[in-house]
Amino acid sequence: VASGKGGVGKSTVAVNLAAALAGRGLSVGILDADVYGPSLPTMLGLSGQPAYVDGAIVPHVAFGLKAMSVGLLTKADDAMIWRGPMASQAITQMLTQTRWGTEEAPLDVLVVDLPPGTGDVQLTLIQKTPLDGAVIVSTPQEVALADARRAHTLFQRVNVPTLGLIENMSGDVFGRGGAEAEAARLGVAFLGDLPVDAGLRQAGDAGEPLVSAEPDGEVAARFAAVAARVAEGLGL
Repeated sequence: VASGKGGVGKSTVAVNLAAALAGRGLSVGILDADVYGPSLPTMLGLSGQPAYVDGAIVPHVAFGLKAMSVGLLTKADDAMIWRGPMASQAITQMLTQTRWGTEEAPLDVLVVDLPPGTGDVQLTLIQKTPLDGAVIVSTPQEVALADARRAHTLFQRVNVPTLGLIENMSGDVFGRGGAEAEAARLGVAFLGDLPVDAGLRQAGDAGEPLVSAEPDGEVAARFAAVAARVAEGLGL
C-alpha cells in the first residue's frame, strides 16, 4: 500500500484493508515498512518486543492479523536517525526473518504499509521479494494526485502491477472524484472512495481498526468493497 505523498491516510487504509481482507477468511499479515514513522503499534494497540524462536521473529497477532513493525523493536518515542542502508537492512530483516506463516499454513496476503515517496525502502522491498501488486492511496486534490502518479510510475518501471487507486478523505474538505479520474487517466482500476470520518481516526487512535470496531458500519462496508476488488486483482 503506497502513496507518493505523506498525510493521505495510507497507514489507516492499510490497516483497515488488511482487516477487511482477513474478514474475507484470508490469512493476512501486515508489515509496517515506514521505519521513520511507524504507526502500526498505535493503530493495532500493540506494544512490547516480539519473541525470537529458533532465529525467527514471531509476529504479534491482533484482530486476526500477524503484524510486524520497527516500532515494536524500539521505544515509542525513539527517533530513527538512520541513513538509507540502515532502513533497508531493517526492512530486509522484518520481511525475511519474521515467521509469517508455515508450509502447512502460509499467509494468503502480506499487506506492506510503505512510507511516502519512491526511495530506498520501496526499492529494497522490490529487490527482496516479488510483489503481486500495488495499491496507491491518494486524497482527491491535485497536489496529492501528482505524487500518486509518481508512485504508479515507480511500480511500472519495476514491472509491479498497480492494482488500483483508492481515494481517501473524499468529501467536502478535499473535494471528490480526483482519484477516480486519475485512475481512468492511468488506465488502472479505481478501488473505491473512503469518506472523511471521525470514527476512522478515533478507532485508529484507540488501537482498533474501524472495520473490526464497527463491522456493520458504512466505512466497514466501503473497506469490504475495496478488499473484494483487491482480492479479485490478486486472484484470491
